[in-house]
Amino acid sequence: MTELQRSDVVRARLDLSYDGTAFAGWAVQPDLRTVQGELESALARIIRDDAGGSVPVRVTVAGRTDAGVHARGQVAHIDIPHAAWERLPGRSDRTPAEGLRERLGGVLPEDIVVRDATIAPEGFDARFSATERRYAYRVCDRVDLRDPLTRRHVLWHDADVDVERLNLASAALLGLRDFAPFCRAREGATTIRELKELSWERVAAGPDAGLVVATVRADAFCHSMVRSLVGALLPVGQGRREVAWLEEVASGSERSQAIAVAPAQGLTLEHVAYPKDAELAARAEQTRARRES
Repeated sequence: MTELQRSDVVRARLDLSYDGTAFAGWAVQPDLRTVQGELESALARIIRDDAGGSVPVRVTVAGRTDAGVHARGQVAHIDIPHAAWERLPGRSDRTPAEGLRERLGGVLPEDIVVRDATIAPEGFDARFSATERRYAYRVCDRVDLRDPLTRRHVLWHDADVDVERLNLASAALLGLRDFAPFCRAREGATTIRELKELSWERVAAGPDAGLVVATVRADAFCHSMVRSLVGALLPVGQGRREVAWLEEVASGSERSQAIAVAPAQGLTLEHVAYPKDAELAARAEQTRARRES
């Protein structure tokens, strides 16, 4: 299918969650199971042209998660030809958006859930319109709190960590800076990011009670950045490293070999934030210009 002009398609926003355990990350890879691959395969089964043939649909995502990383608040968009969009309800009285969500629910594997499908506002781009992404990293540092039912979403850490030390060290990393020491290099990709929050707490109540949870917010993240930050901070929280060591590592100009990347299972993409509808297009242009410069 030739590329369609924006006026010929309906852009739909998808809000989805997934358990990343059995996926080789978000992005499509040959011969590997990925979230994007499963989602695009499901879309190909339900989006049809006038002759009943499959219409290939490309998914654009807010944040490409690594292998084993989970998402509770992932956002994506797809462009669907108008005629195919109108066919989605079938003979029911559902709206096309409702039809899309319900049909996806019927064909997706159980470790991916599309929680909502809506017509995206004008100018919306799931990736470039986003103003920030928020991740959580969950650590259990007490043997008596290890829960086998949540083991795929929490890091079991063998040593106690000091939350006050973690927060003291984390404060040294905040702000707009080059995070090259914490990123796996990608050709042509910038490693300059604005880290808006990196905070830790020992949760008092609820499903995460007793866990040490990091909240990490930034305009965007480079490859393996969050897990590298956590991997660098945990030794400081244990008292095996000093804050001065972390500051020295952070001052480097390339990937640091002194950092052990934290395991994937503790990391979850919790939320993606967007500006007001009237500002979506301008935000997308601004972000593209910055990433491509």
